[in-house]
Amino acid sequence: MSRLNQVQGWVSRVEAVKAEADQLIRVGSQEIQRLCLGSYCSKNCRSSYDLGKKVTKKLQLVETLMGEGIFEVVAEKVPEPAATERPTEPTVIGLQSQLEQVWRCLVEEPAGIVGLYRMGGVGKTTLLTHINNKFLESTTNFNYVIWVVVSKDLRHENIQDTIGEKIGLLNDTWKNRRIEQKALDIFRILKEKKFVLLLDDLWQRVDLTKVGVPLPGPQNNAPKVVFTTRSEEVCGLMEAHKKFKVACLSDIDAWELFRQKVGEEALHSHPDIVELAHTVAKECGGLPLALITTGRAMACKKTPEEWTYAIEVLRTSSSQFPGLGNEILALASILKFSQHLPLLKFSYDSLPNDTIRSCLLYCSLYPKDYCISKENLIDCWIGEGFLSERDRFGEQNQGYHILGILLHACVLETLFLYFNQI
Repeated sequence: MSRLNQVQGWVSRVEAVKAEADQLIRVGSQEIQRLCLGSYCSKNCRSSYDLGKKVTKKLQLVETLMGEGIFEVVAEKVPEPAATERPTEPTVIGLQSQLEQVWRCLVEEPAGIVGLYRMGGVGKTTLLTHINNKFLESTTNFNYVIWVVVSKDLRHENIQDTIGEKIGLLNDTWKNRRIEQKALDIFRILKEKKFVLLLDDLWQRVDLTKVGVPLPGPQNNAPKVVFTTRSEEVCGLMEAHKKFKVACLSDIDAWELFRQKVGEEALHSHPDIVELAHTVAKECGGLPLALITTGRAMACKKTPEEWTYAIEVLRTSSSQFPGLGNEILALASILKFSQHLPLLKFSYDSLPNDTIRSCLLYCSLYPKDYCISKENLIDCWIGEGFLSERDRFGEQNQGYHILGILLHACVLETLFLYFNQI
């Protein structure tokens, strides 16, 4: 709730008068000490007279303020921001120009449906996250900015529930309604609003009409739908008015990102490492996720031999990796990294020990893009016998320590920081 401007103005005047009255009380105390003849006469009549006039005026002002301080309504509900901020790292190097292009398309161009497409690991979700957060920084006339993770297992009901929560429909009764009834409710509200619907990770066409979303048209003032996908074909199926092929990083930007993640200490620990590091960075193919993951894995490698071995590993076909079986393929699916199994295998092997590797593999049992509770995951690790501390408190602390290692290695992501989920 926020005070009305009229009420806030009255409160400010009251506070100012109170400060002046307090000062008069302090002066009055000094004036009383200067009285004589049994406190009936002042030693300085002029001073006492001036003080009396000030007190009289102040009492009149207080009486006026008391009369004005009657309000039927004193506060109003503060409107919620259109977007909900999503946790993300600072803008990834090389992403800013693409962010500006898409943003201009949304706020200046008549494109109602916009598609962002390219292979996994290129930064599509990161780009969409920055677009979402930019609505908090910029002045726009959108009423709602709605974020929905769609993923391979498309369920229109889940999309409806996420939208319903954002626009104030979601409760136990509404959640149990049929999909057609939900669509009517969503349409009834959104048709009167200007909104942006951000759909992350589409693998097939989403029937917006079935969900209840009014179809955006090619007008500047129309609602907007922005989605990410690995397939340009999906852009066609979604009838995108404009599509952006999210670019890999240039060699210069890729090196800068990789250098930041490795750190200067490792790079300058031997004269030959910088040249070898450039080679490792090129093997990542300009993919931000690959550069970040590999860079963090190499941060503790300080000999040319370790870097040379890393290059050999990254250049080896995934079929040549011993033990690259279903568990790594499942993990690759969870991490959206299946096109680059050698990079994933290298990051997996670079984890400190088998306990941490087992904990990571356990995460592949969850569906893709599933929000995992940190506490529940650690309980599962304890139940599987992965953690080795003597008491439960120590095992929980060890679990959070392992989560920190996996998050820092960029093989898990913190998606909802405030809800303690990964």
